[in-house]
Amino acid sequence: MSIEAMSQAEMRSALGRFASGVTVVTGLDDEGPAGFVCQSFASVSLEPAMVLFCADHRGRSWPRIRRAGRFTVNVLHENQSDICSRFGSRDGRKFDDLDWEMSRWSTPALPEVLMRVHADIENVHTVGDHDVVIGRVLELEAVTEERPLIFFRGKLGIDAAPTRLSA
Repeated sequence: MSIEAMSQAEMRSALGRFASGVTVVTGLDDEGPAGFVCQSFASVSLEPAMVLFCADHRGRSWPRIRRAGRFTVNVLHENQSDICSRFGSRDGRKFDDLDWEMSRWSTPALPEVLMRVHADIENVHTVGDHDVVIGRVLELEAVTEERPLIFFRGKLGIDAAPTRLSA
């Protein structure tokens, strides 16, 4: 499929064949806690310890986290699809009735996740409709030993039914 003829839906379907973990990026500003679901998360460097995530410009939470200058990546486990749905929603009540804690880095830490990465924003690169955010790691926290929540073929879980690509 040529780039010129490719639609956003076709690109999403093709790239959906790459399974990714599911995270919630959180931060805190003067308005309170903010967070959003993010599948574009990766390690960048061991020395110095750096990670990256990609954030949509249209989101409401990312600008608040960017202004705060610090974030936590909360890696979800397979039984946390409810947290994924909560933070993937645009209703604005993501932290209501959620048992979260303030980390020692003044960022929201979600309960019983696989792990947390606390980081300062080092660099932000605008690329298309997203920002590529580079963070300098402050602390890593291994929390539980569950299996990861996976996003695959447009659905949560590795058993997602296959979708057919257009030729």
